[in-house]
Amino acid sequence: MIAPDFAGVEEQMWIWLFAMIRPGAMMMAAPIFSATSIPIQLRLILSLAIGMAGVSSGTLDLPIDNIISLEGFLFVAGEVLVGVAIGFALQIGYSASFVAGEVISNAMGLGFAMMIDPQTGRSTPVLGNFLSIVATLLLLAMDGHLMLIAILVNSYTILPPGDAFMSAASIHGLVNFGGTLFAMGLVIALPVGSAIILVQVIMAMLARSAPSLNLFAVGLPVALLGGLLLLAISAPIMANGIMHALQDGLGQSALIAGGQ
Repeated sequence: MIAPDFAGVEEQMWIWLFAMIRPGAMMMAAPIFSATSIPIQLRLILSLAIGMAGVSSGTLDLPIDNIISLEGFLFVAGEVLVGVAIGFALQIGYSASFVAGEVISNAMGLGFAMMIDPQTGRSTPVLGNFLSIVATLLLLAMDGHLMLIAILVNSYTILPPGDAFMSAASIHGLVNFGGTLFAMGLVIALPVGSAIILVQVIMAMLARSAPSLNLFAVGLPVALLGGLLLLAISAPIMANGIMHALQDGLGQSALIAGGQ
């Protein structure tokens, strides 16, 4: 027999457990939160804190037959889908910096230079890694991580747990936004990439006019020096492009959280 003072503890624990699903799924896909350097214990604590705040602002009706049922499975599937979609929308805007780094690296001849990305733990081009760090700092500077948490908490009101299934418009909007990833990356890389291509064209003209000129011995250093100089000059413009991509990602996350 359960003591009267502990009669509602089990139900409250289940509510908190189900409330943690959506924030936990968001942290699996969102930048910064999904970094391999973030301990699992910290993610669980953040998921519980965000889930408790979300439940207090909305409603949560537990499945009648608990989690081991069709209703419980649909409950968990809906929460996971919404959480991953909200985090993945911001991840798309964040990944534009990787695309820009890939384009600039190939133009400069640094496509072979790889480094370990601290976010994913995988090998990425040097400039892609550099721009991803810049994107992380800009996201933190603009309080993007707090904005994402606020968007997730607000989603509990519009998409209450148990009825949190994405509409066809939300899925279509997320797919279309994913298609703009390469466009955003090219916009970020345009100031440097276009200038380096012009340098490559000039070097090709020189090689054509002077066949004895060793293009590999001269062209690569020129492209590297020109690329580094252009990166220093166009850094403010590229930072603005990265911030616009992050803002677009947060906007798409807000649309998903609003059921649009």
